[in-house]
Amino acid sequence: MDRIDFVTRRNGLLPLTRLGFGGAPLGNLYRAIDEDTAQATLQAAHDGGVRLFDTAPLYGLGLSEERFGRALAHWQRDDMVLSTKIGRVLEDCVPADKTQTIFLDTPDRRFTYDYSYDGVMRSLEGSLHRLGTDRVDILLVHDVDIWTHGSKAASDARIAEVLDGGFRALDDLRGAGTVKAIGVGVNEWEVCEFMAQRADFDLFLLAGRYTLLEQGALDSFLPLCVDRGIGIMLGGPYNSGILATGAVEGARYNYGPASAEILERTRRIEQVCAAHRVALPAAAMAFVLAHPAVTTIIPGALAPSEVHRNIELVSTPIPAGLWSDLKTAGLIRADAPVPGD
Repeated sequence: MDRIDFVTRRNGLLPLTRLGFGGAPLGNLYRAIDEDTAQATLQAAHDGGVRLFDTAPLYGLGLSEERFGRALAHWQRDDMVLSTKIGRVLEDCVPADKTQTIFLDTPDRRFTYDYSYDGVMRSLEGSLHRLGTDRVDILLVHDVDIWTHGSKAASDARIAEVLDGGFRALDDLRGAGTVKAIGVGVNEWEVCEFMAQRADFDLFLLAGRYTLLEQGALDSFLPLCVDRGIGIMLGGPYNSGILATGAVEGARYNYGPASAEILERTRRIEQVCAAHRVALPAAAMAFVLAHPAVTTIIPGALAPSEVHRNIELVSTPIPAGLWSDLKTAGLIRADAPVPGD
């Protein structure tokens, strides 16, 4: 698996495989999978050379982290780059008090949002326990965006909480070498840009906001990252599914049913891909990896077959004519970097 040696702010090189593994599906996102399938899926990624694994307390209310931990027990920890997140502190509870999420068949736990100094430390302590390890390599502030909190005012309040306390905890952990890199993982590039201008982060995990269907981040955020040497871990390269499935009935975009406009745009992109005999998801992966700020992509998987498919897709050569045709048709921005630039 191709790697990139990313230079962190304080702790030297962080070797990232260009293809990572996103842990949300293993928290039973939208559908439940059994433990044997979860472990086989993680092992398939490891066997395929993937060495960056990303998870979070939110994913299955700790279920994803626990599944990662069971897999890590059989791997060489020093060979892994492990990423998790802060912002939600979990606690066990009775079933009636469990936090309701889009994850199914989760443990009886609830979470409280806490981006304070102490909240960061308590969240990390819980994650380390569930992961069965003494350290993580990347620690990200999770979901301080409008999409999560419902309004700009609520998002701004959470960002202020991070900048007033949580960032100091992250910086202390990084300075002590407890974590190698710190960052933010959200669904909105505007929040990333705001945070980048106010604190010293190494990485951002941007979920679905730079894809074949969305390139608004090219305006200012991605150039800022290139200028400052900030890396992007690109989550959701398929925009929650539609760039993997195509414009089929029930296709999902941004965690919900795709609109008629998105379905039509996807159909047009599919037509260009078909003309060049390229699978849509292969084009989706190659496109985002062509941007110089993007260090790695972290699609999820529900089964070993999906892992094998992701590994195959990320290695697929794409003819240059595909990109020029997409630009000529106005389906991607003319200033978007593409492979071969």
